[in-house]
Amino acid sequence: MNRETKGTIIKVSGPLVVAEGMTNARMYDVVRVSEKNLVGEIIELRGNKASIQVYEDTQGLGPGEPVETTGQPLSVELGPGMIEAIYDGVQRPLDAIMGLAGNLITRGLYVPGLNREKKWNFQPKVKAGDRVVAGDILGTVQETTLVEHRIMVPPGMQGEIVSIEPGSFTVTDVIAELRDGEKTHHLTMMQRWPVRKARPYKEKLMPIIPLITGQRVIDALFPIGKGGTACVPGPFGAGKTVVQHQLAKWADAEIVVFVGCGERGNEMTDVLLEFPELKDPRSGEPLMKRTILVANTSNMPVAAREASMYTGITMAEYFRDMGYSVAIMADSTSRWAEALREMSGRLEEMPGEEGYPAYLPTRIAEYYERAGRVVCLGSDNRIGAVSAIGAVSPPGGDLSDPVVQATLKVVKVFWSLEDKLAYERHFPAINWLTSYSLYHDHLRSFFEQEVAADWTNLRLEAMALLQKEAELKEIARLVGLDALSPSDRLVLETARSIREDFLHQNAFHEIDSYASFSKQYKMLMIIMHFHRASVEALGQDTSIEEIARLPVREEIGRMRYIGEQELDKLESLRKRAVEQVKALTEKAEAEV
Repeated sequence: MNRETKGTIIKVSGPLVVAEGMTNARMYDVVRVSEKNLVGEIIELRGNKASIQVYEDTQGLGPGEPVETTGQPLSVELGPGMIEAIYDGVQRPLDAIMGLAGNLITRGLYVPGLNREKKWNFQPKVKAGDRVVAGDILGTVQETTLVEHRIMVPPGMQGEIVSIEPGSFTVTDVIAELRDGEKTHHLTMMQRWPVRKARPYKEKLMPIIPLITGQRVIDALFPIGKGGTACVPGPFGAGKTVVQHQLAKWADAEIVVFVGCGERGNEMTDVLLEFPELKDPRSGEPLMKRTILVANTSNMPVAAREASMYTGITMAEYFRDMGYSVAIMADSTSRWAEALREMSGRLEEMPGEEGYPAYLPTRIAEYYERAGRVVCLGSDNRIGAVSAIGAVSPPGGDLSDPVVQATLKVVKVFWSLEDKLAYERHFPAINWLTSYSLYHDHLRSFFEQEVAADWTNLRLEAMALLQKEAELKEIARLVGLDALSPSDRLVLETARSIREDFLHQNAFHEIDSYASFSKQYKMLMIIMHFHRASVEALGQDTSIEEIARLPVREEIGRMRYIGEQELDKLESLRKRAVEQVKALTEKAEAEV
C-alpha cells in the first residue's frame, strides 16, 4: 500500500506542531518538520491531522511548512561505541555535535548515535555451519577495558551461519551471513530498536540477589534486589544527586546508565565533569568505561525529556540481554512528568490530578515494569538484570504529589529523603521510619547464607530500637529526659549509636564511602552486643551514666573508619565493648 508521507503545518504551539494531510501516518512515527528537518514524533491522530511533539526548538516555524514522515518509530542504535558516550534525549552524541556546531546544538542537525567510521576488533564465537537462534552470541568486541560487548543475533532471527570472519569492522560492515530458509540475513554489529517497545526475553525471575551498594542504610535496612525498582523522592537539598552518584559508583552493576532528565543544566554539567574523574573502585579504571550518560537538561527541548527516559531504558535492556547486571538512574522522573503535563495541556486533553494527564500512572508503570532479572534470549540461558532507580522531585518535598504516589504504587523500594535530616548534617538523609523495602523476604536466604545466619534478626532488632526511640522522644518532650526509666534511656542511647555510628555515612571519605556486607554486619553486631550487655548491666543496678561514659563508646563512634583489610579489629572491638560492660556489672555486684 502506498502511504502518503507528506503533510503541511497548520498550527504551532510551543513543542506541539499540528499537520494536516497525514492520512496514512501512524502513531509514534518519527517525522521531519519543516525545511529545517527538525525531529518530531506523532503523538495523536485525528482524521488526516497529526499532532507532533518536536524534539527541537520550534521557534520560527509557521503554517504552510512541510512535514514528512519517515514511516519508522523513534529508535536507538545499539552496538559498540555506546559505552563512554554522552547522548541527548534522542541519542544524538553531544560530543560529536559539539565538534560540528560548537557549544550550542544547531537545529535540524542529525548525527547518528554510533560512530560509522571507527573500526572495532571482532572475534567470532560461532563458525560457519552452526545453527543459531535469536539472542545467541555471534562474537565479541572489547569495547572498553571494563566492558566486553557481545554481538547478538537480533530478536526474530534464527538459522544457519553461512559465513563469519574475525577482523576489524565498522558498525555498518557485514560481519556474518545468516540463512533462514530461503532468506539470507546480512548481520552487522549494530541493531536498531524502537524505544517504546520492551526488548524480549525468555522468562522473568525473582530478585533473590541484592544489588550491593555499600551504603549501610540501604543495604542493611532497605535493600534493593538485582532487577528491582526503587524511588528516591525528596526536596531540594536533601541529597538525591549524591545518593545516585554513590549508587552509580559503588553498586555492583557491570553497566551504569545515568539519565539526566530535565534537571538543571549546571547540575548535569557537574555530573558530566565528575563522572569522567571518578574511579571504578573494583578496577581502578575511570567509571566512564562502564557508563552511558543521557543528558536532557531543563534548558533543552521539553518534549525530548520523555524520549530520554525510554532511550535510557532501551540501552539498559540491550546490555541486560548480553547477560550483564545493569543499573539505570533517572534524575528525575518529576521533570519527565512535567513534560507529559505540558504536552497534554497543549493537546487539550482532560487533565487529571494537579493538571497531570490521566495516563500518568500508566506511563510510570510501563517504565518501571521494564526493569527485572530475566533469562535472556539465546541457547545458553544466561541471566541479566536491569535495576531501575528513579529520583522524584516533588514540589516542597510533598510526598502526596501525584508523581510520587503513582511511582510508589509500582516500585518495591522507597528511600524517603528528608531535608530535616540533611539540615542536621545526617547523610544519606534517608528517613529510617518512613522508608521501606519489599524485597526482604526474597533476599533473606541470600543474607543468611552469604552474610550471617543472624543478619535478619540483627536488622529487625535495630529497626525496633529506632522505632522505640521515636516513641520515647515524644514522651521525653512532655515529661523530660530525666523522668524516663534507665532502660528507656538505654534505648535512646543505643538508637543514637545506630543513627550516628552506623547509618550516618560520609560519601566523600576514602574509607567510609563504601562498606562491604561483612563490615556492615560486624559494625551492627558491635552496637547490638553492647546494647544486650548493657541491658544485663542495668539489671545489676549499674547506672546508665556509667555505661555511657565507658571508653569503648568513643571507639564505637570511630569504627566506620576501619578499612576493609582490618575487619579483625572490629571483632576485637566487639569483645572489648562486652568486657567493659561486664566489668561494670561485676563491680556493681561486688559493691552489693
